[in-house]
Amino acid sequence: MVKTASTMLPLGTLAPDFRLPNVDGSIVSLHDVADGKALVVVFMCNHCPFVKHVAEELVRLSRDYASQGVKLVGISSNDVSTYPDDSPEAMKEEAKVQGYDFPYLYDETQDVAQAYRAACTPDFFVFDAHRKLVYRGQLDDSRPKNGLPVTGKDLRNALDLILSGQSAPAEQRPSIGCNIKWHAGKEPSYFNPSGVQ
Repeated sequence: MVKTASTMLPLGTLAPDFRLPNVDGSIVSLHDVADGKALVVVFMCNHCPFVKHVAEELVRLSRDYASQGVKLVGISSNDVSTYPDDSPEAMKEEAKVQGYDFPYLYDETQDVAQAYRAACTPDFFVFDAHRKLVYRGQLDDSRPKNGLPVTGKDLRNALDLILSGQSAPAEQRPSIGCNIKWHAGKEPSYFNPSGVQ
């Protein structure tokens, strides 16, 4: 496991387009999920302990904010030839076990992950109603085994500010997680294989 931090995509970036298969067999595009007051895109996977640590909060967050016009979508971009636990079939089962009620999409080519400059799982991106990036960074301070409760406070605070017409917080801390498992030879230039401390 390489502990990796978000690349912190520049704020104001327009949400990169995507059109990917969902665990329910449908195809979901950016257009399908970007019609709300905010869109949360989470790069995630099945096997990562950092994702497993926050899975219940992802479900709570999706449910808590759905009525306020917030859409959430999860995207798995891992190389399933070396990490079969992240295969589309396994994603379908994981979504069922965890109770994911949001689209959980498979980025086989990893082109979408690269367009978002995603680096870790989980990696969070929040876009406003104009599809402009207003928050990227951690869910909260909790990590596996650090003893802090998973509250989602950083991401929830950003959403609350956006929904009330205010600016997202100026201080945004990178998410930390497992590195995305890139196809051999496809590691993006922004990927830091040494990870973070």
